[in-house]
Amino acid sequence: MYFAKKIGGLALIAAMLWLTACSGTPEAGTEPKQTPEQTQEQTPEQTQKQAEQTQKHAPEQTEKQTPEQTSTAQSAATTESPQETETSSTGQPQDLEGLPPSVEEAATTVIRSIKNKDMKQLAAWVHRDKGLRFSPYAYVDTKNDLVFTREEVEGLMNDSTKRVWRTFAGSGDLIELTFADYYKRFVYDADFIQKAEIAVNKGLGQGTTINNLNEVYPKEQYDFVEYHIAGIDPSVEGMDWRSLRLVFEKIGEDHALVGIIHDQWTP
Repeated sequence: MYFAKKIGGLALIAAMLWLTACSGTPEAGTEPKQTPEQTQEQTPEQTQKQAEQTQKHAPEQTEKQTPEQTSTAQSAATTESPQETETSSTGQPQDLEGLPPSVEEAATTVIRSIKNKDMKQLAAWVHRDKGLRFSPYAYVDTKNDLVFTREEVEGLMNDSTKRVWRTFAGSGDLIELTFADYYKRFVYDADFIQKAEIAVNKGLGQGTTINNLNEVYPKEQYDFVEYHIAGIDPSVEGMDWRSLRLVFEKIGEDHALVGIIHDQWTP
């Protein structure tokens, strides 16, 4: 009887130990369940930590991406397509925006080509159909003044042919010269670029020779730019004044050179 009780007690103790083992420490890697009260107490802290971690990592991502994005944006903003030099309907060069040059700009280019004896550049401005007329004095003689085509103008400086360019004022002698000599006497015979007063569609020099520019070249169809030097030698009190008038036909917004008129004091 005693032995049976002892066996029964041991069995009871063994059963209690087994129950204790089953309800004891949870398995490794298994989080203990939390009561609703514990969850409510911990959730704000966990939320704050998660927000701090998000803010901490976000700037790093922005710093990594921003330089590349900025570089791409700057490249796109500063990249420009190359601009091409265009020519107008008259064959004249246009500015970078594709607009024909104004008459002042055209005259500036022409007077520089004249000074530099750049006949190729000068020829590029000559009217394709009407050519270029040279007048040694203010009066434009449409019958006797010589007219040259664009191709002829390009080779004039090296042309040794002597031509009659009308007659000298006062003496009436024939102006029989090569173009190179005519150029020295009746084209660029003074420093018009450095010393001249410039006017557009306005005559500055006035002598005894009749000025019929606006009759031959009506202002509705033509523009002219005058380069005027009031005097070269002070001792002659202005009797050596010079003018050079560049006449352009207006073709829409374009300008084509049709006349070079030289003027000076005459007896």
